[in-house]
Amino acid sequence: MTCPEVVVHATGELLAAAAAARLITRLVDAQAAYGVASVVLTGGRTGIAVLEQVRDSPARDAVDWANVEVFWGDERFLPNGHPDRNETQARRALLDHVGISPERVHAMAPSGGRFDDDADAAAAHYAEVLAATAEHSTDIAVPHFDVLLLGVGEEGHTASLFPDTPYVQETERTVVGVHDCPKPPPTRVSLTLPAIQAADEVWLMTTGAAKAKPVAAALGGAKPVDIPAAGARGRHRTLWLLDAEAASALPTGS
Repeated sequence: MTCPEVVVHATGELLAAAAAARLITRLVDAQAAYGVASVVLTGGRTGIAVLEQVRDSPARDAVDWANVEVFWGDERFLPNGHPDRNETQARRALLDHVGISPERVHAMAPSGGRFDDDADAAAAHYAEVLAATAEHSTDIAVPHFDVLLLGVGEEGHTASLFPDTPYVQETERTVVGVHDCPKPPPTRVSLTLPAIQAADEVWLMTTGAAKAKPVAAALGGAKPVDIPAAGARGRHRTLWLLDAEAASALPTGS
């Protein structure tokens, strides 16, 4: 896995705008190389702000959106269309505006649907979705992810992997149902660290002074069981995109 790179922006607004520009460029480059680009989306304030910035960018149409594969790193296990679902927010922020092919949008199953209220079954199904297009040359059953976006919580969680839980310690499964989350809603579906680590690039994006300590801990070598974000690393690049407040506990020169 790669050593993390850190980029600090003065404000969250500048971070979102810069990350959007980076993302457009990354997708264009991936399409130039492979024909199709793949992105794993995240929710949260910063993650959705980045998608809004992509939507409003004059450069957004440089991406051939019909040839972008979209996945999610985690999802709140709520009914289809619920305003708190990451999918719902991502559709409103970007996906409904760019002519993306419906068959290329791989959402995690909602509660009350095919799997009723069984988050573990929903997770197993998403693992099957990932495995169906997995690269045969890799030892983990996930597709080729060009870039995987993540947020970081105040206790250091990323995706829906929280500290000192069995889910952050999972080594075999690529997707898990997460129960009794310390933040609402209590039930989620999440990629595991092995699935996250299979991505070419992992970008962790976060803002605010409340994130300063977990950011410093993750970049300072904390164990993933204590600070799950510390275990989120890409095969070729790991990029931390921070505002000044989130970076405020880092050593000078980081």
